[in-house]
Amino acid sequence: MARRERVIRMSVELPLWRALAGYRVLTMLYAVGFFATAYDGFARPWVAVGYYCVLFVWTVATLPKVASAASCTKRFLAADLTIALTGILLTTVADAHERIQSGGPTLPSIWTAGSVLAFAIKGGWRWAAFASTAVAVANLVERGTPARDTIHNVILVWVASIAIGYVVEVARASERTLARALEIEAATRERERLARDIHDGVLQVLAMVQRRGAVLGGEAAELGRMAGEQEVALRTLVAGGLVPVSRVSQDAAEGAVVRVVEEPAERTGPVDLRSLLAPFAAARVNLAEPGAPVLLPAPAAKELAAAVGAALDNVRRHAGEDARAWILVEDEPDEVIISVRDDGPGIPEGRLAQAEGEGRLGVAQSIRGRLRDLGGSAELISTPGQGTEVELTVPKEKNVRRGKAEQR
Repeated sequence: MARRERVIRMSVELPLWRALAGYRVLTMLYAVGFFATAYDGFARPWVAVGYYCVLFVWTVATLPKVASAASCTKRFLAADLTIALTGILLTTVADAHERIQSGGPTLPSIWTAGSVLAFAIKGGWRWAAFASTAVAVANLVERGTPARDTIHNVILVWVASIAIGYVVEVARASERTLARALEIEAATRERERLARDIHDGVLQVLAMVQRRGAVLGGEAAELGRMAGEQEVALRTLVAGGLVPVSRVSQDAAEGAVVRVVEEPAERTGPVDLRSLLAPFAAARVNLAEPGAPVLLPAPAAKELAAAVGAALDNVRRHAGEDARAWILVEDEPDEVIISVRDDGPGIPEGRLAQAEGEGRLGVAQSIRGRLRDLGGSAELISTPGQGTEVELTVPKEKNVRRGKAEQR
């Protein structure tokens, strides 16, 4: 059975275009009807009749042009505004001077507002300001003097069109932001589904190959080791893919632009410490972390992750390439504690002091120095023959205050 696809179209502009089409037809009929009732008062009614014939044909023929933003082209808008302005200026030819001075309506009457609204819906408040200003100038020229009612009508059209144009811009921005948010949500759900499938299938198979290879020994053991490395790499990749990236949004006249970007290295806001520790996981390095994000200011998280990396470097350097290491992350209410433990031979008593005396400051500077700058501490516990454990403790409150100060 063929798969059915449901398409959901979102458009805040479509109802506006439909309303504009209806408005143009109704106001055209209103202008023609008003002329018919006041026919005897016109000095040259044949001029008005000719204009209304053009207006009727133009309004009906261009209904498809005001069906959407794509069909409403700049050329059409220019021609539509020209017809409106021509009708305003022709009023001085068709109508009696006394009626014009007494505040009589122009030939297109309120149909002119439809042309201005088309500019507002198509291009926003800037286009609306241009069109309404042109209409205002034409009305002042037609009236001859800046009468109170003319000024009132001009300001009303000008303010209303700009306000509608601004509302359209905001609505368009909201629509595009919502569409992008739905895309991100759909992509996130798809990644989660793929992660579940990978976990249920590929990762379990790799783990089984690793266990069976270790039991069989020989070449199978090497195959098992490689499978274990691939399992850890794939697990890290899946976990890293589910870490949300930042989304930078900006509003523009054309709508909302949402860019998906990687976090810059110099970012000072809170970051998830787990995303910085995930690359350390390997075949011989097990990483145990909380299920919830472990948030720290970016500088503190970066320094803490560097200290963990330095501890793992010491494991490889002093315990050997075959040594195993375990990283345990604990997110306490007031502090973050990371323990790095290995199964190496341990450090002989007095060896660290001797290393510092010889100028080798790996533990002193790379680990303890970093934690001291963060207001934390680094404790090293080593028993000969039983491995070494480095416990890194970073207070949260002090680093959060420091991160806010750096942001300011």
